Amino acid sequence: MTTPPAGVPRLEIHFGDNLAVMQDWPGALFDLIYIDPPFNTGRVQSRTQMHTVRDDAGDRTGFKGRRYRSVRLGTKSYADVFDDYLAFLEPRLLDAHRLLKPTGSFFLHLDYREVHYAKVLLDAIFGRASFINEIIWAYDYGARATRRWSPKHDNILWYAKDPMNYTYRYDDIDRIPYMAPGLVGPEKAARGKTPTDTWWNTIVSPNGKEKTGYPTQKPLAIIERIVRVHSNPGDVCLDFFAGSGTLGEAAIRNGRSAVLIDNNEEAVRVMKRRLALVRPEVSQSGSLDIDQDQTEVATREVAGETTYADA
Repeated sequence: MTTPPAGVPRLEIHFGDNLAVMQDWPGALFDLIYIDPPFNTGRVQSRTQMHTVRDDAGDRTGFKGRRYRSVRLGTKSYADVFDDYLAFLEPRLLDAHRLLKPTGSFFLHLDYREVHYAKVLLDAIFGRASFINEIIWAYDYGARATRRWSPKHDNILWYAKDPMNYTYRYDDIDRIPYMAPGLVGPEKAARGKTPTDTWWNTIVSPNGKEKTGYPTQKPLAIIERIVRVHSNPGDVCLDFFAGSGTLGEAAIRNGRSAVLIDNNEEAVRVMKRRLALVRPEVSQSGSLDIDQDQTEVATREVAGETTYADA
């Protein structure tokens, strides 16, 4: 890991097992650590990318009855099955605690399957007093269950290394509309209110510009809120289950540096393409076939193109 020059956010991508990558790093390096590890769903997580072309004999009907043919572009996937999930997670959580600065915050993003067990583990590592919030990310998308209430939320646990001294930039919280604006007056209604610990936000649309095609990609809006509020400009953030690199984009957009780690070759390729405008440094600790001179960029603009590409 390299130290960025003062005032110039940097982005590093490391390919390899996160324990092996982090083991030689000194402690107290990061101001914010967010991880979205596999949820132990017991199945392979995959997403197939499709493209449609105009074809009168196609399999889809579009606007004004026009016919289109579906073309499969490829599938991205990873296995999400662990015999002993907590044994897999524990050494990585211990490293997260070690790598946090004294005023740093740690966010663990899971769902109902493992979050309760993970909280007990984190209480032992950080201390129960360091638990600050459980954030519920609620969404309303997809099929409905018929034999139970449909699970439509994820759980994000927030721990502060020092519960008496951590970053919380209240003035940088994005505001949301009042549900009953007529009850609060025009000034408050225009300003909006701060969110509670339940965050309503749609998933990444399968057909939206934000999508990278990587399975389990999280919305930029959710991760940007965490980065803006729980770190300061110039801080360094870490995600060692980086996936599609959403933390990296959120950090760069908001003037923070980021270090991303993943052991999935496809994930690193996606990050390299998505974040190409900021020319990330890619460290290969495995046999990864990545072209370091790759110039393909995502169709969405990453804020700070000129500043960081020239750095």
